[in-house]
Amino acid sequence: MWEQIAANQRKSVILVFSAALLLGALGFFGGEYFFGKGGGATGVIIALVVWLFMTLTAWFQGDQVMLSISGAKKVEKKDLPVLFNVVEEMTLASGMGKMPQIYVIDDPSPNAFATGRREETASVAVTSGLLKRLSRDELQGVIAHEIAHIRNRDIQLMLFAGVLAGAIVILAEVGLRGMWFGGGRSRSRRSDGGDGSGIFAIVAIVLMIIAPILAQLIYFAVSRKREYLADASAAAFTRYPEGLASALEKISRAPDKLGGVTSATAPMYIINPLKRTGQMAANATSTHPPIDERVRILRAMGAGDFAAYEESYRKVHGGKGVIPGSALKEGGGPGPAPAPRAKVSASQRENARQVDDFFYRAKQYQRIECSCGTVLKIPPDFKAPAAKCPRCGTVHKVSA
Repeated sequence: MWEQIAANQRKSVILVFSAALLLGALGFFGGEYFFGKGGGATGVIIALVVWLFMTLTAWFQGDQVMLSISGAKKVEKKDLPVLFNVVEEMTLASGMGKMPQIYVIDDPSPNAFATGRREETASVAVTSGLLKRLSRDELQGVIAHEIAHIRNRDIQLMLFAGVLAGAIVILAEVGLRGMWFGGGRSRSRRSDGGDGSGIFAIVAIVLMIIAPILAQLIYFAVSRKREYLADASAAAFTRYPEGLASALEKISRAPDKLGGVTSATAPMYIINPLKRTGQMAANATSTHPPIDERVRILRAMGAGDFAAYEESYRKVHGGKGVIPGSALKEGGGPGPAPAPRAKVSASQRENARQVDDFFYRAKQYQRIECSCGTVLKIPPDFKAPAAKCPRCGTVHKVSA
């Protein structure tokens, strides 16, 4: 497993390094254009300052910003025992030293993400819609996928890749606006003086146009590869690939649109919430592989290990695989054949009730138990002094 992580990091670091070179080139040629001959060094310094500021902000506050934007609320075992137990099981199966903190987002759209720059500070967040729609086996597959991202250190990698891409987009946007308002024009007129400023101007303009596109392509390439490896790891952790496959189908087909999502945070989710089509075609601007392809690979596995995923991946894609050879040698065994799972279970309904109760408590709803068995949930802004039971008609006094 550690060899798999190392191989993933080596290949992805090359892509991130390419983005860093692109950032440096943008800064250099932009500096030559705006500050005149010899201003390239100044441009590179400005680019590094922008990148460093964004990196420090993301490194120390990124996980909390992500959780805050999504409106996630932390839960304990007493709140949602089924979810807590699933996270605990997958933590043990993955071999992680510490169980991640658990958060729930009050949103009917099913989805999930993991965040945190280290295992010790990692968190897993799921939506209420995910908990209500998925069976325990499907939930286990999703949690295993997110824990795989934590264990494979994908979050750190995507943090740096995303910051680099963001810095390039910011510099290019500022540069193009500066050109639009006349910045660097007087220098470009000196192009006939033989100092090469005309060439610098052309290169700077070209870079400002294509650099953001190239940066996004690099970011998307890193993102797609990590999703395949997380799927493979999840299948190995659960020994039941069908759980994740079925969960991916349900999430992709859900009609609800997830709130509180931006283009910067969308790639962190198990399925990009900004592109909800299950038959989404693979293209250079997708942060995730197409859902139908991921499902096809998982369902073609004969067992729940890396070798089975690699074989299935090759059948779907043809040619080169996605799992490093060292990870395939580790094997891990196919595990027992999975027994048939019921699509709807009493525990799933109970889990849905627990989710509702948790958010009622979080929003400070009053609970009034009627003698007929009905539980009235009174919102905190309820103004009337009494509430009538909709089932038996009993009138109950409401506390101020």
